[in-house]
Amino acid sequence: MSTAAEGLLRQAAALHRQGRRAEGLAQFQRVLAEHPHLSEGWYELGYLLKADGRHEDALAAFAEALARGVDRAEEVHLNRAVIYSDMLRRDDDAERELLAAIALAPGYVPALLNLGNLHEERGRREDAMACYRKVLAGEGNDPRHADLRHEALARLAILSPPERLDDPMLARLDQAATEAARGNPHVRANLLFSLGRSYERLGDFDRAFEGFSRANRSLLRQSGRSYDRTQAEQQVDSLMRAFTAEHQGGRTDPGDAGAEPLFVCGMFRSGSTLIEQVLGAHPQVTAGGELDYLLRLALGPLAPFPASMARVDTARDAELAAGYRAHLAKLFPEGMHGRYITDKRPDNFSLIGLVKRMFPRAKVIHTVRHPLDTGLSVFTQHLNLRIAGYSADLGDIGHHFGQDRRLMAHWRALYPDDILDFDYDVFVRDPRPALERLLQFLGLPWDDACLQFHTRESTVKTASYWQVRQPLNARSSGRWRQYGAHLDPLRAALLNAGVAID
Repeated sequence: MSTAAEGLLRQAAALHRQGRRAEGLAQFQRVLAEHPHLSEGWYELGYLLKADGRHEDALAAFAEALARGVDRAEEVHLNRAVIYSDMLRRDDDAERELLAAIALAPGYVPALLNLGNLHEERGRREDAMACYRKVLAGEGNDPRHADLRHEALARLAILSPPERLDDPMLARLDQAATEAARGNPHVRANLLFSLGRSYERLGDFDRAFEGFSRANRSLLRQSGRSYDRTQAEQQVDSLMRAFTAEHQGGRTDPGDAGAEPLFVCGMFRSGSTLIEQVLGAHPQVTAGGELDYLLRLALGPLAPFPASMARVDTARDAELAAGYRAHLAKLFPEGMHGRYITDKRPDNFSLIGLVKRMFPRAKVIHTVRHPLDTGLSVFTQHLNLRIAGYSADLGDIGHHFGQDRRLMAHWRALYPDDILDFDYDVFVRDPRPALERLLQFLGLPWDDACLQFHTRESTVKTASYWQVRQPLNARSSGRWRQYGAHLDPLRAALLNAGVAID
């Protein structure tokens, strides 16, 4: 690479970092048009395009880097795999890229770990464990991958859990968490969550709760307490003011736009993944997973949301709906020929007003579960505090649960015929009546495949990917009873919010 070209590429990257993204990318493209042999430039361009959400363009730039002999080609294949898996839902392509990276560098830990994760998402337990064991077998290798080896250990302990209280795996997890305390708090938290689940399986609930509590304290120390209860209440108030019977928009859905979006939402850990997998087994439903399109609208073009909705007219509602449909068609082209494509992002419950402005006929499934089981499951799962800032504190979880209930009461008053509360506990105890009611709500015929959902090959990209590969069972209902007084802060917060917990 010439010195002049290097300087121009550095300038382009600086422009991108400064927020002048279009200028930076345009300069990158001009330099590479004149110097197409600059493989590292193509690599960096792909990275910036990926950060901008221009996924197909990023794939093309990475392909140019590979074709022109870029150094560290395994890293380029890894980046392509992440786009295919996380952004475009093309898991076969993602697996191909990861295998290409490993073929170039057999001990490349990031690719092995990502391949293990992908196998888990696709229900391939033995393949996933083999990847994690390969990661751990290279413990004397690059120290930069210590965190990734700890992640592999945490995952392996879940897939192949300790069988007794003196199992060396428990001490190994604890020791790894101590080592990780000097590094990434998220890695430390994953180890401690895994340790807690291991003790829970073995019936030692005091030590299990200690593990979960240590995990959440680690996350809180790193990020600080990000959940403001007063602010959360004010946010619900603002949503209730912005969406009333007088602010419904007045538009109608087109009748020939293909599959309808179906929104599944509720508290995290309340059964939304399960019900999406059940519905995804129906021939007229495509399981779309957790989509972030609505959230990106609220944080981007519609900011500051929800105040901006006062300025959004029916033409803009239709434009937003068309953009959402185009996004679905890109991700799930075959699914557009069916009846529904699910959008199962749990926290979309706060965006139901926006949903109904964009799609007046939209159906919403709100998943519910015993409050103590829901709260405990949130506390014992590593959730992103930037999304679920309440999840690391039992009192905050209880408060947030109350706000969920308050807002849902408002949405039900506005859209009484289009929202169905689906009770996880009722469903797992007696599946058929609950499912018949749900299918009737959606206007779908009965299909026996829905109760055999666990036998279907599918990709599940949430923390519940192993639970939903088992036949229906009620083992998780009443889990809260095992933790006794440990849950008193959650009980108090729920009662204070007016939530019954009998």
